[in-house]
Amino acid sequence: MDSNQPTLEVTNLVVEYSAKSRSGRGVEVARAVDGVNLSIASGETLAIVGESGSGKSSIANAIMRLIDVADGSISLEGQNLLDLNGAQLRTARRNFQMIFQDPFESLDPRRTVLDTVIESIAIAGIASSHEDQKALALQALENVGLIPAERVGERYTYQLSGGQRQRVAIAAAMVLKPRLLVADEPVSMLDVSLRAGILRLMQQMSEQLGVATLFITHDLSLAWMYADRIAVVYLGRVVEEASAAELITSPQHPYTKALVSVIPVPEVSTHDKRIVLTGEIPNPTDIPAGCRFRPRCPKFRELGEPDVCATLDPKLKSTDNHYVACHFAGQ
Repeated sequence: MDSNQPTLEVTNLVVEYSAKSRSGRGVEVARAVDGVNLSIASGETLAIVGESGSGKSSIANAIMRLIDVADGSISLEGQNLLDLNGAQLRTARRNFQMIFQDPFESLDPRRTVLDTVIESIAIAGIASSHEDQKALALQALENVGLIPAERVGERYTYQLSGGQRQRVAIAAAMVLKPRLLVADEPVSMLDVSLRAGILRLMQQMSEQLGVATLFITHDLSLAWMYADRIAVVYLGRVVEEASAAELITSPQHPYTKALVSVIPVPEVSTHDKRIVLTGEIPNPTDIPAGCRFRPRCPKFRELGEPDVCATLDPKLKSTDNHYVACHFAGQ
């Protein structure tokens, strides 16, 4: 792999779903992801942030090849994952792993902790004997803080707490030494007291192994603390992307400004005023003309509803690696 090549590169990703029309007659196409471009380097964490219905999980599931893709490419270390099927895809899966939102649903309660991790190793085929698989699994459990590993490994996953279950999921994913980790709301189902520990564990392991991490969350404050860069998604599009610090201290898109206004940023006085958005994300079967954020945009109303917002779809433009899709960004 070229040292300058990102570990993950997503180009013009489009995901569509068929949905029954609101009239009850026929079928409509819902475009959940609409031309998304992303890249993540080795050891880097990119957070995707947005409200429910923005397309975050569809992006994650498409990258993991869990749903069909209508258009675009998903390249992992230069290999387009969309070209793989059958045995090729199964072989490649060890290189991209996912941690799901609900640790109570993602693990089989009929399996012991040790068997859960061994199954991940066996499917990937990275150890030939059961003894070697067991040794790798026990080491993986120790690496995520589940000790003594032998004793914890004997328990069934349903006997564990939510935080312990998520550590098992992390162990099963990271024991394969993947190149990409996709974490879809990995701490949203956990108690607040457990979240920092799980995120710190994921961050430490990703840095040690040089794993590129895609972190999906609705919580901008978590993304700020955990990620290197943040991409804000609205109605299937990235509307702003920058380093975590830059995006929080100097948001340019009206949607990002609204999200930032509701988290505490005491050192930035311009964020003292809370911005409350009206309405909800539009139905992806009926995306508004022009700027898709226009129906909820405070700046659109403040500027007297300029025609350009209603007629021209703003493209993502860069200024010093700060990308914004807004006709009036920075004003």
